[in-house]
Amino acid sequence: MSKPEATSKTKEKSDVSQYDAYFEMIQSRKKLSSSLQEKLTAAFARIPVSSFPQVPRGKVIEVLADMSIGDAVKVLSESNIISAPVRNPNAGDSMDWKERYLGILDYSTIVLWVLETADVAAAALTATSATAAGLGAGTAGALGALALGATGPVAAAGLTAAAVGAAVAGGVAAEKGIGKDAPTAADELGEDFYKVILQEEPFKSTQVKSIVKSYRWAPYIPVTTDSSMLSVLLLLSKYRLRNVPVIEPGNPLIKNFITQSAVVKGLEQCKGRDWFDSITTNRITELGLPFVSKDQVISCQSNELILEAFKKMKENHIGGLPVVEGPTKKIVGNVSIKDIRFLLLKRKIFTNFRHLTTKDFMNTIATTSEDTKKVVSPITCKLESTLGEVISILSSKSVHRIYVVGDGNDVIGIITLRDVISCFITEPPNYVTEFLGPAAKEMLTKGAE
Repeated sequence: MSKPEATSKTKEKSDVSQYDAYFEMIQSRKKLSSSLQEKLTAAFARIPVSSFPQVPRGKVIEVLADMSIGDAVKVLSESNIISAPVRNPNAGDSMDWKERYLGILDYSTIVLWVLETADVAAAALTATSATAAGLGAGTAGALGALALGATGPVAAAGLTAAAVGAAVAGGVAAEKGIGKDAPTAADELGEDFYKVILQEEPFKSTQVKSIVKSYRWAPYIPVTTDSSMLSVLLLLSKYRLRNVPVIEPGNPLIKNFITQSAVVKGLEQCKGRDWFDSITTNRITELGLPFVSKDQVISCQSNELILEAFKKMKENHIGGLPVVEGPTKKIVGNVSIKDIRFLLLKRKIFTNFRHLTTKDFMNTIATTSEDTKKVVSPITCKLESTLGEVISILSSKSVHRIYVVGDGNDVIGIITLRDVISCFITEPPNYVTEFLGPAAKEMLTKGAE
């Protein structure tokens, strides 16, 4: 037992140290005077979080922990948001935010769940042939899951292959007489496979709290209204949070929800101010951008399966990637983690996702848009672009990343919202411990695991 524990601690230190490595790299590449950087950092440290604009309609959208995955996806989609805090309905009147909220549900979490449960369900579809050989449906489903390596989070979420095997073998799979390999079985079930995933047991009853605990990408770390905006900017940049809940001192209820996108939109409104223009009139290369260089770009070819694109996002913990063509990696599109909603809400896409190429997936999404009816061009910029121009594009297009391209429209770098925010601040010594507190540091450590 001692060896695994040592490995875990080593991994934790390694992951947390990446925060420092990322930020140190940025500070070393920015060609700004130290006095200017210190002034900006000090200025953000004096701005209270309470001064930040409220979320649209002044109400934070929350997801209940006992809500089904399907209903939660509908809430995110209909509200046009990519994440929401998960409230524990069993917390009662508890004044402890760690009990009141279980975490943040976002499309990243849902991607992991969909990919694993789809494989488990597909494995369970082989149950009929195994039953004919004298094995119980539950046993067959379990064997199928083991063959796929479906353990850990799947079991924690209650998505046991045995239960799926029983449901499928006793229902639609038996009716169709399917007893083939898992992927073929899933394909031949067509729309019935979709029903197994989202409309039949145990999937129909799977609750948000199950996957938030198992697939924890985004730790829940609130700041109070009297905290400084510097704390928020550091959490959104150096510490990789996509959003920060805001609560009042001594009250766990969320008053505001600050996202990376909202901060960049706020920065855009500062155009014309001396401190803003002194940074944003610089070309991106003068600020060390792009921080993600050409050899670090993770992309997918347009003829690759969309399933592989989502797996790349899952494996690399990224929110999107460019779709490219040919050996020069000419950019032709973009796939975002948010697009997973189309798999869940559009039955036609879901039932074919094992064969759908990334290009066809983008075309299918485009047909759901009443505005364009065509694939939206990827958002790009050049190395000669200024930071101000990049901020303006990110803000006006409401996107989370912009691709830096060369003369042949090949991807040579990526600039994210996180990178933009990082350009404006530094971190004072021991800031996390002194100003964010030990609870925040503990949650950041857990988030890196």
